[in-house]
Amino acid sequence: MTQPNAQATMVGTMPVPEKDRLDEARLTAWLEANVEGFAGPIALSRFKGGQSNPTYRIDTPGQAYVLRRQPFGPLLPSAHAVDREYRVQAALYPTGFPVARPYGLCTDRDVIGSMFYIMGLADGRNLWDGSLPGYTPDQRRGIYYAMIDTLARLHNTNHVSVGLGDYGKPGNYFERQVARWTKQYKASETETIPEVDRLIEWLPRTVPAQDRVSIVHGDYRIDNMIFAHDEDRVIAVLDWELSTLGDPLADFSYFLMNWVTEPEGRSGVKGLDYEALGIPTLNQAVERYCAATGREGVPDLNWYFSYNLFRLTGIVQGIKKRIVDGTAASAQAEATAARVPGLAAASWHFAQLAGAS
Repeated sequence: MTQPNAQATMVGTMPVPEKDRLDEARLTAWLEANVEGFAGPIALSRFKGGQSNPTYRIDTPGQAYVLRRQPFGPLLPSAHAVDREYRVQAALYPTGFPVARPYGLCTDRDVIGSMFYIMGLADGRNLWDGSLPGYTPDQRRGIYYAMIDTLARLHNTNHVSVGLGDYGKPGNYFERQVARWTKQYKASETETIPEVDRLIEWLPRTVPAQDRVSIVHGDYRIDNMIFAHDEDRVIAVLDWELSTLGDPLADFSYFLMNWVTEPEGRSGVKGLDYEALGIPTLNQAVERYCAATGREGVPDLNWYFSYNLFRLTGIVQGIKKRIVDGTAASAQAEATAARVPGLAAASWHFAQLAGAS
């Protein structure tokens, strides 16, 4: 289903809803004590996008900041780890990798009711529609190449030398992730979906071997990046909640899902006239990434596509459960939650292409 106006509904800020208000006096006091160069008073608004960790814009007379906090209400185990988000960005920032400047992490839940962190505001373009309407073919190509090159740069980063040697567990990443999202799904299950039960049985039996370890972002897509206003360059990669150490093919195959997802006003570009639009084909994207990371190629992608859709099923089921609990953080959450059966069916489709029966 086409989702028109994603750019309008998800980009920018809105007044803070009453249920999401923060203690501005306590927050200001913490900022004064912990953020270098901070000077109030503050004005708060909330970003429209972001269904998982509520994200606020803090404006002061001299500067703008961003606050990411855990959601209100009960949390699933290991979810919404804003401290991990902060840690990976703080490690990458000194390397010149495009992330927002980290200013501070607060683990004292008494300040605003949960952990939160403060980062700088990346001033640039936030894009949601992968078909990039209104851009020229050269601009589209440049934006896609920038996304591919930035992901390759992340995967080429030495995680040990930047202090992230213990940021993930050893062993097969996909094995751990399938187990994790099975557990998360079961913890937030609201109805029985036969395809999910089949996937929970099939995916662990067919996990591919892993031959590389890197920092993985976990949700690498166009709307989780800020692009420079005047050039095709990523100035900040956002939303590191699902980041860890793992198989870089998890990130790359997730990014490649754009090419097998219908154009829905979001990242999908399946079936578009790539040559006319200037968007690289899936094979061209693979070639560019492999050249940048020293790979000879990638394995059959159907298992990876099935896995990525299974993981999305778990994520969206979590949003659906938060709607039931009354704690979902976005006005668009209900529409997102309705996607669970379709995601499960799509995951099973790619599982069948990979040999499941």
